[in-house]
Amino acid sequence: MADGNDVFDVIVIGAGPVGENAAKRAVRGGLTAAVVEERLAGGECAYYACIPSKALLRPMGLAAEVSRIPGLELRGPIDAAAVLARRDETVSNLDDSGQVSWIENVPATFVRGRGRLAGPLQVEVTTPDGGVRPLRARHAVVIATGSDPWIPDTPGLREARPWTNREATSVQQVPKRLVVIGGGAVACEMSQALHSLGAQETTVFVRGDRLLARTEPFAGELLAKSFQDSGIDVRFSRSCVRVERPVPGGPVTVHTDDGSVIEADEILVGTGRRAAVGDIGLDTIGLPTVGPIEVDASMRATGVPDGWLYAVGDVNGRNLLTHMGKYQARICGDVIAARAQGRPDNLRATRDIADDQGAPQVIFTDPQVCAVGRTEARARADGFAVRAVEYDIGAVSGAYLQADGYTGRAKIVADEDRRVLLGVTFVGPAVVDLLHSATVAVIGEVTLDRLWHAVPPFPTVSEIWLHLLEEYGL
Repeated sequence: MADGNDVFDVIVIGAGPVGENAAKRAVRGGLTAAVVEERLAGGECAYYACIPSKALLRPMGLAAEVSRIPGLELRGPIDAAAVLARRDETVSNLDDSGQVSWIENVPATFVRGRGRLAGPLQVEVTTPDGGVRPLRARHAVVIATGSDPWIPDTPGLREARPWTNREATSVQQVPKRLVVIGGGAVACEMSQALHSLGAQETTVFVRGDRLLARTEPFAGELLAKSFQDSGIDVRFSRSCVRVERPVPGGPVTVHTDDGSVIEADEILVGTGRRAAVGDIGLDTIGLPTVGPIEVDASMRATGVPDGWLYAVGDVNGRNLLTHMGKYQARICGDVIAARAQGRPDNLRATRDIADDQGAPQVIFTDPQVCAVGRTEARARADGFAVRAVEYDIGAVSGAYLQADGYTGRAKIVADEDRRVLLGVTFVGPAVVDLLHSATVAVIGEVTLDRLWHAVPPFPTVSEIWLHLLEEYGL
């Protein structure tokens, strides 16, 4: 146990899933821990991102699947009120008592308030009553404060109080007219979710020439066609130059660079995120107060004497995905425990393999977009001897049985020198469960010759693996 109520082996600032996991691994390693959180324990993912967005997207996906099976039909539109009610259940009606209990059962001490560094191994917590509670760490402080939505400096946009992922996922009344700025995961997922729930006039402005610019080109192309088929107006290579909302809560007017003017009930901004490092005391230890915190492979902040500061999750900028933040947290907690107890820290966990070789990602749209590792363009830019193979998933027997007119595509990117996979992409209805096998193959560096002996069952969509390998020449 700690020497006093305010002294712990490890102090974690941020009680999202990343911070929770860092504390859990440190405690599992024999240390004491405190977890500090100003907002809801469970973090952005649990209440305003991963969980509620998927609760809103799942009915849309099911409705789309039903529409592709002859003999089944929807009797009327999706019941938006029922979907929103279930969404509320999935986020525990914004009550974090269950998450606080989880932290306390780790066991770790939960401290409610705003945590701020006050020097080496020192944290000050401004409590809800306005008091200040000083905490001291014996071994390490972990920053797990995540990221915040980024709002462009478009004239009038901030004054219009646009929606971000927080407002979109916690929506209580779906707007009839919606403008979306952005072409990434948040913009794409919430455009489709809200459109399916009643945003009849949905217009998406994409600065570039395709959706999901960091994925293989065909992913954005297939998704754009799905958008257009469902009535979502996608405008590529277009930007908003001015936004007006003279009456708070009233209609918003969007002016674009081609002279178009659109009036909507709400405007949603999904243009990326920024590390949440403002006012957490980085200046007290000589670190920059903007941008992500730079870390090494063990998640230890670089440039900090004695190596007591760690940063995990979005705040370090390596991979802005919850599952990757949790992966980093497991590494971090294990390393802190090993170093604190004088054990060798050259553990398996210190080898930050998944971040370097490519994190798995799913965009839960219709069609789903699933990818792990490098795209072909990225692999070539990194200097690998690349060979890429694509295949139509709809030509697989299992896909034909799953849906009438199944439309999807798969791609593997191989390193010809080592004959291993560098990246895999699947785009299509219900392809999410194919991704982990691809992740194992990429991260495990399973050779193509060996992978050929992993026989997929017939008739399933997973036979896409066989077709890809045969197309490659095996």
